[in-house]
Amino acid sequence: QVQLVESGGGLVQAGDSLTLSCAASDAISDYQMGWFRQTPGKERTVVTVISRGGKTTFYTDSVKGRFTVSRDNNKNTVFLQMESLRPEDTAIYYCAATSSATFPRTGAAYDYWGQGTQVTVSS
Repeated sequence: QVQLVESGGGLVQAGDSLTLSCAASDAISDYQMGWFRQTPGKERTVVTVISRGGKTTFYTDSVKGRFTVSRDNNKNTVFLQMESLRPEDTAIYYCAATSSATFPRTGAAYDYWGQGTQVTVSS
C-alpha cells in the first residue's frame, strides 16, 4: 500500500505562486498520479493528471497555463506548481495514485490518496 503525504499548502494572496509536493512511501513509477481539489459542500474534482513517465499530462480548463504538474520517480515525489493563483483556487488539494491503464480523471479510479493540504488564496 502506498502512503501519500502532501505538503506546501498555505495562505497566499491573489497572483502569488505556491508549489505543492506529494511524497510517496513507495515507488510511484507504476502509478499515474493526480491532483484533485475540494471545497466545502462540493465534490472532489480533478486538477491535473500525469502519466507514469511524466510525458503526458492533463489539466482541467481553469488551471491551464497557470499550473504545472511534474514528478520525480527517483524521489517518489510529485509536484504541483501553481502560479497566478486566484481566490477560486482556494480548496483542499489531494494527491492520488492509480494503477489504472487509462488516464483517469475521476476520483473513483484512484487507489491511494493523501490526507490533503489546504490552499487559501485571498483577494
